[in-house]
Amino acid sequence: MKAGDFLDLRRRLLALGADKTALGLLDAAMDADRIVGAALDPPQRPELHPLAGWVHTRDTAHMIAWAVNGAAPPALRRPSPSRRGPVASAPLMGAQERGAFFANLREAVDKAAGAGENHVLLRRQALYLTSYDRSPEANSWTAHALHARRGLVAGPGGSPRWAEARSTATALARRSDPVPLLDFIDRSIADDDAAEAANLNYWAYWVGALREPQPDDAFMADRQLTGWDPATLLRGLAQGFHESPGYVDLYAHSLWALLTAHRWLPQSSPAIAHALAGRVVRILDDGSISPRSRRELGAVHYVLRDHQH
Repeated sequence: MKAGDFLDLRRRLLALGADKTALGLLDAAMDADRIVGAALDPPQRPELHPLAGWVHTRDTAHMIAWAVNGAAPPALRRPSPSRRGPVASAPLMGAQERGAFFANLREAVDKAAGAGENHVLLRRQALYLTSYDRSPEANSWTAHALHARRGLVAGPGGSPRWAEARSTATALARRSDPVPLLDFIDRSIADDDAAEAANLNYWAYWVGALREPQPDDAFMADRQLTGWDPATLLRGLAQGFHESPGYVDLYAHSLWALLTAHRWLPQSSPAIAHALAGRVVRILDDGSISPRSRRELGAVHYVLRDHQH
């Protein structure tokens, strides 16, 4: 439909009492639809692929996951109202479309890899999305492609190579291999001011604290941490910390870095700080985290406990 008609529809739905959270995800849904469409019918020129000229966000990734594996975005995981007649429980692709989606993404990764540094954003984002494919025939390709890049030497914090190494490590963690992510935190984030800033900038964009669309990874190099709201980032990290246990070490380090840079945050967001403190205590009591994460979460708990009031 025309853009004006779409805006009118969205505002009319809001006036009629439509779910505000769902309406807020329409932009991410349209971005996901563009990516799915391009994966099913790839453009002739790689630079025209949506993954080549725009850094996608967590909301968009969640929408794509909803389409390929039926896992609803966390923001929409609640009972749905009853409807008249049969209705799909998710915008799930058919098996044939899903197979084509991942096959074309893998082909995009291979082509972008052959183009060197010209299509690093396409390669990084397409490879990350292939980690959503758990079909037996895809496991060997995805595992090989990710492990082939696990030894990637990260460049300076915020550089395309650094972002690619981070994305590869998180994709491997998604596939139950946490060691590369632990190594990346130790070697390519911790004790490096540029990398610490890049990690927080990436998180800010990923969770929506940095609202402006980004055409490439250059925004991560801002060492002044400008352009995004720390309280929104704290809320996003606290939410993800609860929903994504596979990334507990990255969340732990990122929370520690954020609260080190902005120790006033618990006072500005007491409800979030209180809930997060309880989650931190449970993880510390569980004892299944790395020594670094234990130290950093201990410091996070101290800040949350003693600086809420």
